Amino acid sequence: MPDAGGFGAALDRAIAGLPRGLRTRFAPAPTGYLHLGHAANALVVWRAARETGGSVVLRIEDHDRQRCRPAYESALVDDLTALGFRADEPTPAELRDGRPSAYRQSDNGPAYATAAAVLDGLGRVYACDCTRATFAEWAARRGRPWSGRGCPGGCAARDLERRAAGRTWRVDLGEGSESWTDLAAGPLGGEVAAHGDPPIRDRHGNWTYALCVVVDDLRHGIDLVIRGEDLLEATAPQVRLGRLLGRAVPPRFLHHPLVRRADGRKLSKADGDTAVRDLLATGLTAAALRGRAATAIGLEPDAP
Repeated sequence: MPDAGGFGAALDRAIAGLPRGLRTRFAPAPTGYLHLGHAANALVVWRAARETGGSVVLRIEDHDRQRCRPAYESALVDDLTALGFRADEPTPAELRDGRPSAYRQSDNGPAYATAAAVLDGLGRVYACDCTRATFAEWAARRGRPWSGRGCPGGCAARDLERRAAGRTWRVDLGEGSESWTDLAAGPLGGEVAAHGDPPIRDRHGNWTYALCVVVDDLRHGIDLVIRGEDLLEATAPQVRLGRLLGRAVPPRFLHHPLVRRADGRKLSKADGDTAVRDLLATGLTAAALRGRAATAIGLEPDAP
């Protein structure tokens, strides 16, 4: 990946080579308030759409019912507006009025269930009773983390009852790797099961990010995925999963540097000192906040 110092030039080259009219998305999870890292992602997303005549879909990724809160969803819509970012779909009113939305994951369980049924029809889905502790114990005994297909408990061969409490559903993505050309970093590749078969439904009954993001990009017609470099490793399994669900040509991918804390760690929603609404409340203008986020990932400050 280009570092923060070289990302601006890489982004310029990427945008210059893009066709007109692509659909991209900004897809936060309402588990906390938007922070500077989200602002940086929004800058790249809206710039790519603006300069190529494309459109931006705002998607609420609230698949995790235990952590997501409606108050955070309302806040992120307000914070985007305060920063000057307006999605092409949906309108802010569509998310505020409480109606079910095609752009809110918690309202679209049937779409994920249908995708799971497709994968099940291919013989790819199985129940698993392994937990994080199972994986940690396996790694502690062997001095390395689990990698490759399957899981430490060999659950694919055990034919466990899926509806039993506490069971995860995993998808067998098969062997090997997937390759793609990242628009900023160039040709890349990765194993589809670097940490085992990915879960598509967690032990609480939530459809997972691994499944929902692929299904949503298909149903929303997303052909340009722009996100932070921390999700690079997720790309190979998502390309493979999309292919199993009928997407012959994956979306284009562009990964950008992260906004990091002084100690090098990436920001999280727990970092109140970088929350967009808190920074604006101190008197920082939207333009100045956008400029701070842009500088952090190697872009020239620019209005959306």
